Amino acid sequence: MENSIYVALSHQMALRRQLDVTSNNIANVNTTGYKNQRMLFTEFLEKPGLHEKLSFVQDRAVVRDLSNGAMTQTGNPLDLALTGQGYFTVDTASGPRYTRAGNFRLNDERQLVDAGGLPVLANNGQPITIPAGTSDVKVSGDGTVATELGPVGKLNIVTFKNEQLMTEVGNGLYVTDEQPEPAPAETKVAQGLLEGSNVKPVVEMTQMIELQRQYMSAQRMMDNEHERIRTMLQRLGRTA
Repeated sequence: MENSIYVALSHQMALRRQLDVTSNNIANVNTTGYKNQRMLFTEFLEKPGLHEKLSFVQDRAVVRDLSNGAMTQTGNPLDLALTGQGYFTVDTASGPRYTRAGNFRLNDERQLVDAGGLPVLANNGQPITIPAGTSDVKVSGDGTVATELGPVGKLNIVTFKNEQLMTEVGNGLYVTDEQPEPAPAETKVAQGLLEGSNVKPVVEMTQMIELQRQYMSAQRMMDNEHERIRTMLQRLGRTA
């Protein structure tokens, strides 16, 4: 008798989750290297009775839009962007993490670090250190970092067979159980550029309005159904 309310409630729960994801997209519209996200929903069938079948909504996963964001020229030689598939590698206490955000800087030890202060790794697994007394930092398309004294290392740029399995851990970083593979040859490093978020603000605002309308529609349906059941029980009680 209350099955319709349960179905509508499952729809509301899915909408609430999608609203959270959409809100997060809007909050990161200016975040370097951020990838737009969407919820993946599936139909969940349940058989409460012999000849009855109910269709619930179930959220399965968050899917990222892996397309490149717009490139912005900064002129900062330590700002780097990837023009194709791949991720920079940074070192953490819990092991390597991967990021598209190339807004790097030098720490007090002249190590190349990300915005959170994590060392950026070379392909030999060691942090990239800029020699003292040097100032002319050049990064070639293949990721080789050099100064006026010569090369100092090559950025460890990797990719994965299934990027959708990567888990976001905050600050633009991702972790995965998959083994990293070298980025394809067509992936290049662009110096003095930053990759922006690929979120489209107008699309996300429209999506948020539509989600709110769907949520309220489901709520009205639940309220009407609840009132119908209450009225029916009252009439049955008077009849008895």
